[in-house]
Amino acid sequence: MHQHQRQRPHGRPHLRLALATATAAALTGGLLTSVAGPAAAADSTRVAQADFNGDGRGDVAFSAQGAHVGGRAEAGQVVVLYGTATGVSSAKRHVISQNTTGSPGTAETGDLFGFDTAYADFNADGYDDLAVSAPQEDVGSDRDGGGVAVLWGSSSGITGKGVTVADPAPSSHDQWGRHLAAGDFDGDGRADLAVSNSSATVHVFKGGFTSAGTPGGRYTVKPPVMGTDAGGPRNLTAGDVNGDGRTDLVVDGFETETGHGWNRNYFVPGTTSGLSTGGLQELKPGVITAIGDIDRDGYGDIVTGVHWNAVEDGQTMPDAAKGGKVWITYGSPGGPGAVTGITQDTGNVPGASETNDYFGYELDLGDIDGDGYLDLAVGVAGENIGSAADTGAVTILYGTANGLDTSSGAQSFAQSTAGVPGDDETDDMLGMDVKLDDVTGDGRADLVAGSAENAGNGAVLYLPSNGTRITTTGSRTVSPSTSGVSTSGTPFFGANFAD
Repeated sequence: MHQHQRQRPHGRPHLRLALATATAAALTGGLLTSVAGPAAAADSTRVAQADFNGDGRGDVAFSAQGAHVGGRAEAGQVVVLYGTATGVSSAKRHVISQNTTGSPGTAETGDLFGFDTAYADFNADGYDDLAVSAPQEDVGSDRDGGGVAVLWGSSSGITGKGVTVADPAPSSHDQWGRHLAAGDFDGDGRADLAVSNSSATVHVFKGGFTSAGTPGGRYTVKPPVMGTDAGGPRNLTAGDVNGDGRTDLVVDGFETETGHGWNRNYFVPGTTSGLSTGGLQELKPGVITAIGDIDRDGYGDIVTGVHWNAVEDGQTMPDAAKGGKVWITYGSPGGPGAVTGITQDTGNVPGASETNDYFGYELDLGDIDGDGYLDLAVGVAGENIGSAADTGAVTILYGTANGLDTSSGAQSFAQSTAGVPGDDETDDMLGMDVKLDDVTGDGRADLVAGSAENAGNGAVLYLPSNGTRITTTGSRTVSPSTSGVSTSGTPFFGANFAD
């Protein structure tokens, strides 16, 4: 079985469960496309952002799933930075673990609480809530059975108060909550939650969650991806691709059809009855996916990052390119439509395609300049700058009526860029996660980027929009040490944003 590329040392899209047993872990997580404040129904045209405290500004939630809690290694934490008129910082935050008052469970060694997160207003009280997984949680005698909790939003934000979303089939799989995604899959106006595990089966909890965590119903879908040995789906991404007002789901995993086990994405459409594999379509590969309307035609476009090389260990990899490639599959009334690819050798995209650049390591969509066309942030986490290896960078491509503009206007940011805090250092991997959300409330998306700064401690870089472009004016770095997160071990602070 060809599992498409060498495993990356850190980051979101890979097997983050290795974090519990290896210092150079490959990290993985799901992307959520949801509606701005509060997140609920599908909408392909609006920027996805959470508003946990209902103040109208976007908030940023992310994992520190390798953090030590009460001396327990890799118990894990979730960090929420609240939007303000001057952006996000450690000054206005919550840090939640399983030891936080009201939070389900207890912080234990290796739980990896915060491994994946997804937000929506699950109980319809006007505040976005945060679903959080701990896929290596031991449940009784069930080792690595996994756990999922929903932490309720409020006027004070995410304080830790929440409920457990119980595994309905614990004997059928492990790693409950390996990936999460939220959306309105049946179009009834209530937010649903999709939960994956080590098998190929995805469980969907229907909206209308009660304060006790009881959903409005439950069903399952099973796309053609490998389970068990391959760990089940490797990512879940929600968004409305066909413009019918129901959220669709893109499931990434190793396909079962060819015997090669190539990485594949599958489009699973939302219907009046919820997600249905009856309309399943195969897409271009790429572990990380973002969905949003780039060209403003009313249909969500699917962007996937094939960050690995065209040749890995002597094996030619389908649909890949040297240094990485980003595929855009444009939405249409019938679902996925026309496809185009972008590399660092395309047009005037910053940089050049070099082996192991990891172009497409992470992706997110947002409207930076307020023109109604979604722009794309691309993590280039393996970029080498000067003599330092894997320092990383972030590329910004702007949306137009014709799609992403690769001929002019693109931006690139590294820690050596004038005005960006920090320095280019080996293994910083800036761009190991990226997020474009309006955290100032001015109607323009700002850039937040994660890195593996300081040997896996991690850091979050904030670069605001000036109304037309991303700028370094007002930039800052948020670190674990200023946010109440222990730097014992490798917390990977900011390695996985809830989107």
